[in-house]
Amino acid sequence: IFNYIDGAADDEVTYRRNTESFETCDLVPNVLRGVSEVDMSVTVMGQKLAMPFYCSPTALQRLFHHQGERAVAKAAAKYGTMFGVSSLGTVSLEEARSISSGPQVYQFYFHRDRGLNRAMMQRAKAVGVEVMMLTVDSITGGNRERDKRTGFAIPFKLNLTGMAQFALKPAWAINYFIHEDFKLPQLDEHVDMGGGTMSISRYFTEMLDPSMTWDDVAEMVKLWSGPFCLKGVMSVEDAKRAVDIGCSGIVLSNHGGRQLDGSRAAFDQLAEIVDAVGDRIDVIMDGGVQRGTHVLKALSLGAKAVGVGRYYLFPLAPAGQPGVERALEQMRVEIERGLML
Repeated sequence: IFNYIDGAADDEVTYRRNTESFETCDLVPNVLRGVSEVDMSVTVMGQKLAMPFYCSPTALQRLFHHQGERAVAKAAAKYGTMFGVSSLGTVSLEEARSISSGPQVYQFYFHRDRGLNRAMMQRAKAVGVEVMMLTVDSITGGNRERDKRTGFAIPFKLNLTGMAQFALKPAWAINYFIHEDFKLPQLDEHVDMGGGTMSISRYFTEMLDPSMTWDDVAEMVKLWSGPFCLKGVMSVEDAKRAVDIGCSGIVLSNHGGRQLDGSRAAFDQLAEIVDAVGDRIDVIMDGGVQRGTHVLKALSLGAKAVGVGRYYLFPLAPAGQPGVERALEQMRVEIERGLML
């Protein structure tokens, strides 16, 4: 489980680069500005967030901890920030909406079945999801060599290595097996976690449509008729096209280094893209964010908000909701301190 969260594509160069990119940017503080009160709230894609970062949608959360998205939704609501549910999420959109009335993103992939795409969007609209987020950097799955070395697979293959790991982590194993079955409610008619119809790897290779074009996305933007965001934009040219088709936001992202190894860090692309389109579209970024100062550096270059993924998944796995809350509180404190300094 750790290696699935921590791992990335190929040689994991981009994964390491994501955090390293922040080290080459220096903060220059202004002093004597009166900081007895600090307001770190932001508005992004029409959503008011109490803090300038949010919990990015990530897949398979109940695999890491039996609470999964339930824990993340409750923690995000407590701290007044946005959270996302993935197409590969393990809690339904309906349940996630019932847990939190705060800003919610639905992240989905473009399928060969256009009817499925429309149905997923209509379902999200019906439950009150505010922002539709289309991931555009995952037409096919990345080469996760660490998963291959460790034998990670979904559905689980209970081999000797897996049984040994269960024995070392009995609490996790007990919680996994005594709670409800592991499912993907957004795709339960298409991906069977029992190993029947389709595995996660086959989902990426067989169900996603590699022929997706800007015209397809423009049609979805019109169909959604609300805040629509593209996740995985990394070039100025693509950022401009997102503006042209009516997107409300873009997330500069390389999928945490899990897709195309050797691509640039999102932070390194931020200033150029903000300069090009920042006055016409909300620019967000994710990847490598581990400190409050990382968030401040992104904001200083024009990002409207910053997404975090592994940052909350690591504490979710051992501690559930309290772990996620502790991570959010730590980031909040670091941002507040940085703003005051």
